[in-house]
Amino acid sequence: MKTRYFLPFLLLLLCGGISSAASYKYKRVGSDLDAQTHIEPGIALMGGGTDQDEAFRWLCGKANGGDFLILRARGKDTYNSYVNKLCQMNSVATLIIPDKKAAQQVRVARIIQHATVIFIAGGDQSRYVRFWSGTPVQDALNAHVLADKPIGGTSAGLAVLGQFVYACLEDKANDADLTSREVLDNPYAKRVTLVRDYLKVPGLENILTDSHFATRDRMGRSLGFLARIVADSWSKMPRGIAVDEKSAVLVEVNGRSKIVGKGQGAYFLQVTEAPEVCKAGQPLTLRNVSAYHAPTGASFDVREWVGDGGEAYSISVEAGQVRTSRAENAVY
Repeated sequence: MKTRYFLPFLLLLLCGGISSAASYKYKRVGSDLDAQTHIEPGIALMGGGTDQDEAFRWLCGKANGGDFLILRARGKDTYNSYVNKLCQMNSVATLIIPDKKAAQQVRVARIIQHATVIFIAGGDQSRYVRFWSGTPVQDALNAHVLADKPIGGTSAGLAVLGQFVYACLEDKANDADLTSREVLDNPYAKRVTLVRDYLKVPGLENILTDSHFATRDRMGRSLGFLARIVADSWSKMPRGIAVDEKSAVLVEVNGRSKIVGKGQGAYFLQVTEAPEVCKAGQPLTLRNVSAYHAPTGASFDVREWVGDGGEAYSISVEAGQVRTSRAENAVY
């Protein structure tokens, strides 16, 4: 079917160049006219590190040659040339929304509303939560996914896609500084700040998402986050999708996903019992967490919570020490 184009009146002044007002920045390459085309839903969960060409091509395919929008709170428009060379899109644009004032701008929300596919870049997820919560940006993102449009994120951009988010609101330092040992020793440490319902992505309900997983040894901290979610009465049996660097999980609308990339793949976790000890100032004790490691080439159904091509095992934490039923030489 031939692609048709229309010109949204609020974007007339952009003309593919750089636009900045109230501190936001917008840079677009390709057509100045938005594409009207067939769109398929899908979620690309990228673990950070080297960008995965296959994951981006998958997102582009879901957009069917439409308009690809990258969202950031800091940084530059370097993704524009990368995606533009990788995919045949009508346009590729970067929108940088660096503060609450910029996120309140109607024009910023309009840009998001006209996107065919959205990709949230890495950085510091606390900025996304602090700057965009309670603004038209948050509303536009939720409207995007509810309209069955594709979305993806890497690193911090992945972290904000699940219902439960580690936001590090008590400390503006990068979340990489929060180690598994800190969380396991004290799940209620000041820097262990969790939020919920920031975005409402269909298929990621009751799920915590994490990135850089095996590379940065984040199993312990994810287990601590999940224990906190139970202890704080947010969910009795929360789940986690943790993706390693150089890996991605590509989730179809029916919940079935495939794991791609050159990293350690993805880890799917589910709490099955309430934590025995999850209190301020005390090491965590949490038993019989159901785990599934899905390497590259494996698949996992996030609705049925069952995988193929990977390994199922169990994890327990006793007085802050993580133990698994896997072989001793396994990563986790």
